[in-house]
Amino acid sequence: MGEKIRHDWVDMAKGLSIFLVVTMYCAASVGEDTGQTGFLHWTIAFAMPFRMPEFFLLSGLFLTQVIDRPWKAFADRRVVHYAYFYALWALIHILFKEALIGRDPTGAAGSLALAVVEPYGVLWFIYLLAVCGLVAKVLHEVKAPHWGVLAVAAILQMASVHTGSYLVDQFAEYFVYFYAGAVFAPRLFALADWAATHVMAALGVLLVWAVINAAMGFSPGFRMDPVHIEMGWGALPGIHLILALAGAAAICMVAALLTRLPFMNWLRWMGGKSLVIYVAFVLPMGIARIVLLRLGIDEPNVLSLLTMAAAIIAPLVLWWLVQKIGFGKFLFERPAWGHLPGSRARPAASAAPAE
Repeated sequence: MGEKIRHDWVDMAKGLSIFLVVTMYCAASVGEDTGQTGFLHWTIAFAMPFRMPEFFLLSGLFLTQVIDRPWKAFADRRVVHYAYFYALWALIHILFKEALIGRDPTGAAGSLALAVVEPYGVLWFIYLLAVCGLVAKVLHEVKAPHWGVLAVAAILQMASVHTGSYLVDQFAEYFVYFYAGAVFAPRLFALADWAATHVMAALGVLLVWAVINAAMGFSPGFRMDPVHIEMGWGALPGIHLILALAGAAAICMVAALLTRLPFMNWLRWMGGKSLVIYVAFVLPMGIARIVLLRLGIDEPNVLSLLTMAAAIIAPLVLWWLVQKIGFGKFLFERPAWGHLPGSRARPAASAAPAE
């Protein structure tokens, strides 16, 4: 399959994933400001087992198609690609939030230095994708057995590693899903094809999955507050891993079904711009929430929905404006100097997740 060939259901799944990620941050930030919970909190509570695992799994889907490339070409597409956008947007976030709004240039300088070795804020996902790609390439070069790597990664996830390093802890938590995306890619593509051609059977499977996922998440031990949500039995080691993988597979099935509905093409298109949204949604989310609160809009459901709409639409509007005026493309496309020399990369690699 050529690198430019896209699977509609993959973009649809990325659209669902970025939607859930933005929803989570909007619900938590609104909860923190208002001290109340809304229906978006319950949506995120249901999606907790698979929300971020799905994003990592999708990012690993096409890994086997690039893993055999020479080191320089691979690193350019799977490491430098993410490192560029992480460094750029970490700089933008820190300067805007800490130096400009917080009026703390010293603190901003410290945050910039720390961001080199510890992922900054919401951008941790992009940082970790670069690390996951690098580790996967090293494992491939030393011919580590796929099932052995997957087993060790699963053990790390179930061990609930807490070292004090956010990078190490998040890698232990999520690498298994990234690697599973690569190992199980043929089966996931087959599952999506099956779902798209066996609609009623797929809906039946999804119904059973939804009931089990909800039962495990909302079981004894579940706790909801405006900022933090704790799962019930679904948080137990092993069960969490199974629920995450099952939920990721379910999202792939849902995405395949949605591709049959032409009026849902907007979500597929949004999925193709998922990294554009991811790097840029935090600032408009914060600004929109503050403005709406000052206007007296503090009902948590209304405030969450309006904040979420602003957080998703604003980055896409910025991307559209950049394309129209031709200035600022470096925000979402790597310039020529952002590639490794001799990597034979395309002239402008967009912020769309690499395949």
